[in-house]
Amino acid sequence: MYKVLAVAVLCSLAIIPPVGAAQREKIPGLEYTRQADVIYGRKHGVALTMDVLFPKKQNGAAIIYAVSSGFNSHHSWIEGTRFAKNMSMLLDRGYTVFLVVHGSTPKFTIRENYADIRRSIRFIRYNAKSYGIDPKRIGMSGASAGGVISLMMAAAPQEGDPKARDPIERESTRLQAVGCFYPASDLVNFHKEGENVLKIAAANRHLGSYQFRDHDPKTNSYTLITDPKRIHQLLVDNSPITHVSKGDTPTLIVHGEKDRLVPLLQASKMVDALKAVGVKSKLVVAKGKGHSWRDQWTNEMKHIADWFDERLAPAKK
Repeated sequence: MYKVLAVAVLCSLAIIPPVGAAQREKIPGLEYTRQADVIYGRKHGVALTMDVLFPKKQNGAAIIYAVSSGFNSHHSWIEGTRFAKNMSMLLDRGYTVFLVVHGSTPKFTIRENYADIRRSIRFIRYNAKSYGIDPKRIGMSGASAGGVISLMMAAAPQEGDPKARDPIERESTRLQAVGCFYPASDLVNFHKEGENVLKIAAANRHLGSYQFRDHDPKTNSYTLITDPKRIHQLLVDNSPITHVSKGDTPTLIVHGEKDRLVPLLQASKMVDALKAVGVKSKLVVAKGKGHSWRDQWTNEMKHIADWFDERLAPAKK
């Protein structure tokens, strides 16, 4: 009777103007520049945006950063200089950094967040020349919920639709490297086997990320899915570890040893699953650290930057 809500992003913007000095702003006190509020897609009449940070000298590779915490995502987080400073290790190595904002909880669910980020990858790849990057040298990062999204992009890439009316949708979402912080990977078995993510999500105010809905085209209305079996299957389907297969994106995870919000087991299971199918992957355990820590952007970020240097280097001629 009902149809599962189709996750689609409609956009009439296929081409952006070339990126020139007039479109960038100097970030106060830093050597980087910013192109703010780039529209990468539209849905439900609302624009999806990202900011682009440019290094002093580009190395031709790009890093997409999923701006997400508890599947909340807000442009205000990336304004000013704080986030640019967090990305300084990548920028100083020449990476062009795309700070992508997705539809935020509780309005949008996790599978809609995935769709937004896929759209951003396609948009960036389609417009690679305008941004001065190589479409075959794109990596992705994020922390916590942004890490979950990064893992899903690594494990479940989608090829483009060659018949799509929108040329952006003809592009692949396949990444060349992922390096992220303290992500979950298994929403069904979270803190322990058989205990799903819903309890911890409710306690941390993002239960709306998992309140999946059906769409009734006759009434053009949504109905909350309450059947436990369907909810279980949706959690399975939206868990990155479910989609691990040979040929996935090389992945590095940095995780705190004493993380009580997202247990270290979530990262180790994902890395083990990737290694089991022959995907290059690595887990870096931050000794004594919990879920997020003050110096992660200067200390542990080096592991991620080194990983990208290795995986996103220009192809040898």
